[in-house]
Amino acid sequence: MMTVAREFFRQPESERVKHYSADTKKTTRLSTSFNVGSEKFSNWRDFLRLHCLPIEDFISEWPSSPVSFREVTAEYATSVRALVLVLLEAISESLGLAKDSVSNTLGKHGQHMALNYYPPCPQPDLTFGLPGHKDPNLITVLLQDEVSGLQVFKDGKWIAVHPVPNTFIVNMGDQMQVISNDKYKSVLHRAVVNSDKERISIPTFYCPSLDAVVGPQQELINEEEESPAVYRSFIYAEYYEKFWDRALATESCIDLFKASKT
Repeated sequence: MMTVAREFFRQPESERVKHYSADTKKTTRLSTSFNVGSEKFSNWRDFLRLHCLPIEDFISEWPSSPVSFREVTAEYATSVRALVLVLLEAISESLGLAKDSVSNTLGKHGQHMALNYYPPCPQPDLTFGLPGHKDPNLITVLLQDEVSGLQVFKDGKWIAVHPVPNTFIVNMGDQMQVISNDKYKSVLHRAVVNSDKERISIPTFYCPSLDAVVGPQQELINEEEESPAVYRSFIYAEYYEKFWDRALATESCIDLFKASKT
């Protein structure tokens, strides 16, 4: 997967630009920064974003060059989904729920991938690959190359998460925080760049389908024991649209969906 990602970004611009779009609703698109339509400052990143569940609905949109791109990406996406489904069962059980509880809240399920390319930056202290943010989805499985760049915010400071060969980084996203009623926390993270090495990372974003209704699991709400619902229920499409419109605002989008908000 990492090989075909690198091959894609090393193609001539004339080939890559065939997939360019600034439309955040487009299901296969090449773009830059995060949301060029709503940002004051751009980030040092190009990315190819792909929807990939069900694969047969989207694979014909994916790049056909390099020639192995579709086959490799489809196999990778299928394998990562299988991993995610196992993780969701374990997370459900860790919350004291039936193992299919979290999965059952996701509607038909959704899965996106991003192939992120961070070129060497002449002045890395002046920009980010991606600024600090929390993912809007349920769970993120990140594959990264050997170049360090990921940082997470913990105990009041940014900590580098250095790559370990043959491993994934697994982050919780906003929907997991909502469904678990704050038992699991969405992870604040960012990507920094450097002056001499390119970096490639490939996150898989697993999420509810756009029409799914998301809210805290009823079994985790107990008003008498001071465990009220922290968040209101909402349709995931509403959340996803607000996330993209905010252009990675520093404060979390999740605060807009607290139960006390109207």
